[in-house]
Amino acid sequence: QVRLVESGGGLAQAGASLKLSCAASGRDFTEYTLGWFRQTPGKERERIFVAAMAWKTGESLYADSARGRFTISIDKSKSTMDLQMDNLKPEDTAIYHCAADLRPSPAPFGLSGDYWGHGTLVTVSS
Repeated sequence: QVRLVESGGGLAQAGASLKLSCAASGRDFTEYTLGWFRQTPGKERERIFVAAMAWKTGESLYADSARGRFTISIDKSKSTMDLQMDNLKPEDTAIYHCAADLRPSPAPFGLSGDYWGHGTLVTVSS
């Protein structure tokens, strides 16, 4: 059973940085793509793709809102995925969910979210 557990959320000021981590377990993730969605409080039905990376190849894909500010990475030895978020903006405030798809590439659309973690809240103040 795939288990995804997020950590690292919190409160930050605009322009600051936060690093989210996702501990992945329960499967051999070689043929998986892992990544992040976010949900704005009050708009929980809306899932917004942030970034994704193929476990095996490291191929990555970013949403326009994340490109240039966020960096996704995978540490295979620890079975973790990180999202380094720099130059945070108030509009980045959301619950960030780790997600995984059983497919080897994030292209062309990122993630569909076969598996989800419970999420971690990021709040960015202006």
